[in-house]
Amino acid sequence: MTAILTRRSIHELAGPAPSDQEFAYLLKGAAAAPDHGGLRPWRWILLRDAELAAVGDRLGADAEDRGDSAGGAPAGEESVRAPLKAVLVFSPSAESGVPEWEQLAAASNVAYGLMLLLHARGFGSVWRKGRWCRSERSRELLGIGPDEQLLGSLDIGTPGARVRPDRRRVEDVTDRMCVLRT
Repeated sequence: MTAILTRRSIHELAGPAPSDQEFAYLLKGAAAAPDHGGLRPWRWILLRDAELAAVGDRLGADAEDRGDSAGGAPAGEESVRAPLKAVLVFSPSAESGVPEWEQLAAASNVAYGLMLLLHARGFGSVWRKGRWCRSERSRELLGIGPDEQLLGSLDIGTPGARVRPDRRRVEDVTDRMCVLRT
């Protein structure tokens, strides 16, 4: 309950971020989320340091070539905000018989579980989406297949010293439930 009520999107992120080994360890825990058929219809692409900067630069150049300046940070800057960017790729299985919406729910559950586990370990994260998720150049650079979808990414690192998330107030949500009695 503490992790759920104190987790926040953290925008000020610095190093260190979890190592590849620590990320894999936390992902094992997050992968325990409900997943009809155990399909694991997702994969993560980890970008750090030079690779992260290179992807950001290439996407920024691509956006400039298209004349894309739709407000907000330039496309390249969107990509470089933390020491680790973990990109979530949705890879549904059409042959499984499991509806695609259930597979998407499984991928979403893994992402949220990972955010909670990162928070419990003292790391901060923020979910990112945006132009780069819809970019054909992003798909090409990251090796996204024709039947896959870029859902977004987690920017991950250590929260800045000023970040002290308050505990969320527990809302009364009883109006959102119904108990049927026969």
